[in-house]
Amino acid sequence: MNAPEVRRHDDADVLVGDVASALLDRIEAAQARGETPDIGLTGGSIAEELHRELARRAVDSSVDWSRVRFWWGDERFVPADSPDRNAGQARAALLDHVSVDPANVHEVPASDQVATAEDAAKAYSTALREHGAGFFEVLMLGIGPDGHCASLFPDHPALDARDAIAVAVHDSPKPPPDRVSLTFEAMERCRAVWFIASGEGKAEAVARALADDGSVAETPARGVRGDETVWWLDEAAASALP
Repeated sequence: MNAPEVRRHDDADVLVGDVASALLDRIEAAQARGETPDIGLTGGSIAEELHRELARRAVDSSVDWSRVRFWWGDERFVPADSPDRNAGQARAALLDHVSVDPANVHEVPASDQVATAEDAAKAYSTALREHGAGFFEVLMLGIGPDGHCASLFPDHPALDARDAIAVAVHDSPKPPPDRVSLTFEAMERCRAVWFIASGEGKAEAVARALADDGSVAETPARGVRGDETVWWLDEAAASALP
């Protein structure tokens, strides 16, 4: 795996525009090769802005949205209609505005659909195994101020999950407490991992994640690399880098 690449942008608006352009290009290229790409979405405010920008550009794009499979790096184990759901945010900002095939939108089961987060992780793992290509074309991830990515938090037992695609996460230090997350092993099966971070509040965590030294237990975002790994940052998020 290659060393991470850092792409710095003047502000969040420029960041969102450049990520949107790059993602559309990746999807178009994959479809030109005859593939149906698997795209991993993330949550958070910058992701919501990105989803809106993708929906805005969809009219002029040659992407066949019915030939894209959508997944999530993690999800909150709450009812399906909860505003905390990453999937709900993505639907409202993007997926409800483009011509997706509903069969290609793979949400983590919600707490009113299965009994436990373990059941949700098992079902999500099965869906990825049966319907995915075996790798993500692009997996987008955020980073928390504590250095977490997806729902893998510093010093949390879920960091040690092995031989698993998705894992239940309990006692999350950030509410809600119950979640489902892809494991490190699943997140590394990617042509491209894209971390997207905006704002000064992320700067210290970004610097730790990209430092030459440090532990994955302290900064879980250090533990995810794809064939290509890109950190998309605005200047505020990059402000603590050398």
